[in-house]
Amino acid sequence: MQWVKVLGLGLGAAALLGLGIILGHFAIPKGADAPAPSTSVLQDLDLELLKAVMGQLDARKIRESLWELSRQPHLASSPRDEALVQLLLSRWRDSESGLDSAERTEYEVLLSFPSQEQPNLVEVVGPTGDILHTYHPNEENVTGEQGGPDVVQPYAAYAPPGTPQGLLVYAYQGKEEDFRELQEQGINLEGTIALTRYGGAGRGDKAVNAAKYGVAGVLVYTDPMDVNDGQSLPSQTFPNSWGLPPSGVERGSYYKYFGDPVTPYLPAHHSSFRVDHSNASGFPPIPAQPIGFQDAKDLLCNLNGTLAPSAWQGALGCEYRLGPGFRSSGSLPDGSQVKMSVYNRLELRNSSNVLGIIRGAVEPDRYVLYGNHRDSWIHGAVDPSSGTAVLLEISRVLGTLLKKGTWRPRRSIVFASWGAEEFGLIGSTEFTEEFFSKLQERTVAYINVDVAVMASATLRVLGTPPVQSVVFSATKEIDSPGPSGLSIYDNWKRHFNRSSPVYGTVPSLGSLGAGSDYAPFIHFLGISSVDMTYTYDRSKTSARIYPTYHTAFDTFDYMEKFLDPGFSSHQAVAQTAGNVLLRLSDSLFLPLNVSDYSEVLHSFLRAAQQELGNLLQQHNISLGPLVTAVEKFAVAASALDQHVSAQRKGSPDPLQVRMFNDQLMLLERAFLNSRAFPEERYYSHVLWAPHSSSVATFPGLANAYYRAKDTDAGSEAWAEVQRQLSIVVAALEGATATLRPVAEL
Repeated sequence: MQWVKVLGLGLGAAALLGLGIILGHFAIPKGADAPAPSTSVLQDLDLELLKAVMGQLDARKIRESLWELSRQPHLASSPRDEALVQLLLSRWRDSESGLDSAERTEYEVLLSFPSQEQPNLVEVVGPTGDILHTYHPNEENVTGEQGGPDVVQPYAAYAPPGTPQGLLVYAYQGKEEDFRELQEQGINLEGTIALTRYGGAGRGDKAVNAAKYGVAGVLVYTDPMDVNDGQSLPSQTFPNSWGLPPSGVERGSYYKYFGDPVTPYLPAHHSSFRVDHSNASGFPPIPAQPIGFQDAKDLLCNLNGTLAPSAWQGALGCEYRLGPGFRSSGSLPDGSQVKMSVYNRLELRNSSNVLGIIRGAVEPDRYVLYGNHRDSWIHGAVDPSSGTAVLLEISRVLGTLLKKGTWRPRRSIVFASWGAEEFGLIGSTEFTEEFFSKLQERTVAYINVDVAVMASATLRVLGTPPVQSVVFSATKEIDSPGPSGLSIYDNWKRHFNRSSPVYGTVPSLGSLGAGSDYAPFIHFLGISSVDMTYTYDRSKTSARIYPTYHTAFDTFDYMEKFLDPGFSSHQAVAQTAGNVLLRLSDSLFLPLNVSDYSEVLHSFLRAAQQELGNLLQQHNISLGPLVTAVEKFAVAASALDQHVSAQRKGSPDPLQVRMFNDQLMLLERAFLNSRAFPEERYYSHVLWAPHSSSVATFPGLANAYYRAKDTDAGSEAWAEVQRQLSIVVAALEGATATLRPVAEL
């Protein structure tokens, strides 16, 4: 009678899983749907279908989508942004290649814009108050695409308006230690204008750090050394090469946090409570303005004062000096000052997310999310439209199979186009705030493909340890673009690798910070996440990022001529992301390897013991509980892996499969502690929060240690070290409990 037992369990599991259709927010509206293929509660990944999907992802169609997406500027909340919302809805509602449903969600969010009537200006003012020189408020129109009313002027979003004027100083990257260095050089920073360059510190942090030392305003430029390998000749820059032209200016948000600034932890609906603008935190305290390196050269190469340290030098063709003020032998008169006129304004605007949904056949209440933002500063062919073009191609191929009735995933797939990311990950954060509980309970993983291609050398992946194995499996099956004859996996390993005590030499997976829409999913919700892009060979360039990043030169022609002429790298990213998506949505057992966390935890532990251990011991703080917690986690992870392996080899019990998968899915949530980092916003994950030290260890513990190490024993700072240690231990113990058999408490 064994078959009766199995059938009974199967029917019971099917009934249980079917509740997702009733409970799921992302249910399919009533109507004429294509017939679903025959499904079983034990439906598993179809490798033949996976192979077929890989073959149907078309580089030419990706090119066509990218041209349409990037042919006009589409700043968040602009008319063209709305047109792209309609484009996505029409694609996902198409009768032949659409999805089960498509919907938009609108939020009312606080955005920052420069004044159209009064452009932001940077001027040199003579000793008698006359204007000696006014620098370029806009980028040079070299291809006919850098002009026009839809091209937003370079500006620092959320920087306050103001007209500060003062002597110029050079403050390198605007880090706090850079301003401290100027002060130690005897430079009075009160009332000065600081010229800084991108890198080292976040955009907004430069202004925050400057204000602490009395600086009145901050200018920011991109040094050719940091993106062009020092090159700036016309033949070396766009439109003749991939380099940043001298007038190129990187726009960006200078807001400290992510999400809508005036509705923290609340979805930004029209009726939501809003903090008064004047009381909102996270805005730069002083005016800031980005400029091109041709204007920075004129300022920096005329500076007076001490020679800047060698590490502060750049590629503008002169010796960089610290100031203050201009030298008498230069082209700008001694005693002249720099005046900034910033007319930025804050506005409440409507911004939309667009969701395209494929209902799961067996587990519709389990979601695999795949997203990218839609808005760009100007044309945004690289950032973000290369990623959106890839997203549209994957959804087209899967939608075609869906409409033909030949496939339906085991779990639900949600494609997402986020709004207003460039202003601070706003659309994705509002989504996680609105559906916080539902997403935490039901989301398997989040896949982010923002900049799909910034060069064509190799794949680069950021992610949490459990996704490593599924990305490795996918990349081993896909050919790398170009003549190398290698798989994407082997080519990736050649460019970015590490030595693993478990696997030997493997491609290195970077950790997730807050650079794109994965941030609220991993840091706020604790959802396993992955971000991927095709990038350049770092042995051949020192570029901080692709040179035209956030400028008016990030256009379709720039992509087609210099980054990916045949769109083969776009196709490779589509195949990789699509492969990972199908493995996560269709596999009977979730392809998340929790044991890979053990390797990371042991690495963090060793770093803590080596770098922090001696001083901790002197203050009677023992790492013993942390050692025990890491070891217990490793044992529990290994045991779960063995249980899953045994189930795979036998006749899987559907309820057991569901329980194992929930353990795998929920592990990441166990590392959350909403009170661990009270000084941060949305950061709850105790393993991946921001850290102020270079030591790759538990961030809260390391941050507290470096604040306490020069204080007296028994101080509050050392008490915080003990608290952070306890937080990590408790999180690890909770994670271990999550991995143990569910019947055990």
